[in-house]
Amino acid sequence: MRETLVEWAESYNRRGKYTPVGVTFHWVMAALVIYQLWSGWTMQRVLVGGDKLEFYQRHTELGLLLLLLAAGRFLWRMAVPGPTNDADGQGWRTTAAHMIHWALYFLFAVLPLSGWVMWSAIQPPQPLYLAGVIPLPPMPLHDLSVEWQWWALEAAMNVHVYGTIALTVLVFGHAGAAIKHHFWDRDDVLEGMLPEVPDTTSHPEGRRYNPQAAQAHPQPADG
Repeated sequence: MRETLVEWAESYNRRGKYTPVGVTFHWVMAALVIYQLWSGWTMQRVLVGGDKLEFYQRHTELGLLLLLLAAGRFLWRMAVPGPTNDADGQGWRTTAAHMIHWALYFLFAVLPLSGWVMWSAIQPPQPLYLAGVIPLPPMPLHDLSVEWQWWALEAAMNVHVYGTIALTVLVFGHAGAAIKHHFWDRDDVLEGMLPEVPDTTSHPEGRRYNPQAAQAHPQPADG
């Protein structure tokens, strides 16, 4: 099974592309992260009451969905390798890019779990629904003393706040680096994560497109 998946992925990797599964994971999670950052900022300005509690609930449920998607994407990357692009092998830049990716995965776990702790510290504890369907019980914080519940709430809140700041910086840094690669360096980094659009006129063999190579070896004009 894995051999078949790897062979299928190689048909994309040879052209510098991620598989449709990897592309879908990336952009769905990107949209969810942006929404979570926006909703986390917005709900702080909602007055205390039922609307705010509902906002918190939806934010926490989507955070746990993000955790599930991150786990799925991580397992997919472990099973199916991604392509080698122009940014690989660039020394400290490549190392920094890998460290950012690992930091993002770490935050995709820490932020939802700390949010789950905060939600579970609300009394009386309320259930959550993963993707709005699968019920998730609260963490058993209600079995602790009030003092420990408050400690868990405050600790989780601090982790969540600082983690959100770190995630915001990394997301903007990641997006800025991708834009730089595409428009300034003119390499294939961003293109590899974009949905593939067949171009039988320019690339009848479906070969990998490399802007740097195209500049070095321009095609003759028609006519």
